[in-house]
Amino acid sequence: MARKLKTYQTSLGFYDLAIAAPSMKAALEAWGAGSNLFHQGIANETDDPHVVAATMAKPGVVLRRPAGSSGQFAEHSDLPTDLDGEQPRSRNGKGRPKPKKEPPPKITEKAARKAALDFEREQKRRREAERRREQAARAKERERRDKAIAKAQGALEKAEREHAKKAAAIQAEAEALEERSRAEDARWDAERERLQTALRRARG
Repeated sequence: MARKLKTYQTSLGFYDLAIAAPSMKAALEAWGAGSNLFHQGIANETDDPHVVAATMAKPGVVLRRPAGSSGQFAEHSDLPTDLDGEQPRSRNGKGRPKPKKEPPPKITEKAARKAALDFEREQKRRREAERRREQAARAKERERRDKAIAKAQGALEKAEREHAKKAAAIQAEAEALEERSRAEDARWDAERERLQTALRRARG
């Protein structure tokens, strides 16, 4: 059963953020917060009907509005227009009138259940997308590793072939020298025998 959603709100940088999530932990993860903003007093659960209605319409989606403003939360928001600390003024020099807030739609139990189910579906979609990204990254790493292994294996096999070729040439040279050495020994034996016979005859 899908967990009931609550609306959480914080302020980060130039924006106020809000989200409908089942827990503070889920809200912090969606905001990408590196610390517990709730413990720091920067984030809180809100029951503002306008904020609740906006987040319940898009559960699991981080909504924004310019920091410090009282405008409507939306998926995309402009930067604050009063970054210099002054309220924006109209052409006649007077401050802009604050927009009138429409009465928020009442969140029925059925709508709350639907929002919770939508949140679960959105989380499942995100997990599936993350899983596909991780699979693609693993496949890419596996392909890179296989190429590196094939390259190293090819280099090893080439070096082994070159070594075998050189070793065979050296062995052939050694065998040829051995053959020449035996031939020289045989020639010398015959020559020495002939010379010794001649020496004996000379001595009479």
